[in-house]
Amino acid sequence: MTTPGDIDLDAINADRERIRAEYLRGGADRPESSARGLHHFALICSDVRTTIDFYQGLLEFPLTEIFENRDYAGSNHFFFDIGHGNLLAFFDLPGLDLGPYAEVLGGLHHLAISVTRDKWEHLRGKLDAAGVEYLEESDASLYFRDPDGARLELLADPLGEMYGTTVL
Repeated sequence: MTTPGDIDLDAINADRERIRAEYLRGGADRPESSARGLHHFALICSDVRTTIDFYQGLLEFPLTEIFENRDYAGSNHFFFDIGHGNLLAFFDLPGLDLGPYAEVLGGLHHLAISVTRDKWEHLRGKLDAAGVEYLEESDASLYFRDPDGARLELLADPLGEMYGTTVL
């Protein structure tokens, strides 16, 4: 197993610069995206009510719809408004023996959701009051886990920015 001490950081940094030079286009040189936005991002939950209580009750993302999953009878497909026309969706998959959340290649590392600074402070207070553990980074990010272990980030940076760097 590779450990952080086994990694050649100089080689990684040099490769990042090569990738930047080869692929990154800025301003007028960057083509317009073929996409028009994130319709929804779907996660799996173990309990519908617990998930609604967490996302709507604690994080204040309004539930917008719930209906039966077309691919799995008895499963719910439900959605929360995360702003800017974007949705966070969930499936419950009753009867399947699913394991706990795990980071895997191609899987979710974290979901970063932008909120205003005032809302960030407000939600941090709600996380504190609810006893939800979080890690605060750079006075702009709160990392924590949802009831099923998915890692979330509340980011007080505007859309298209990250820690003072324009990323859009």
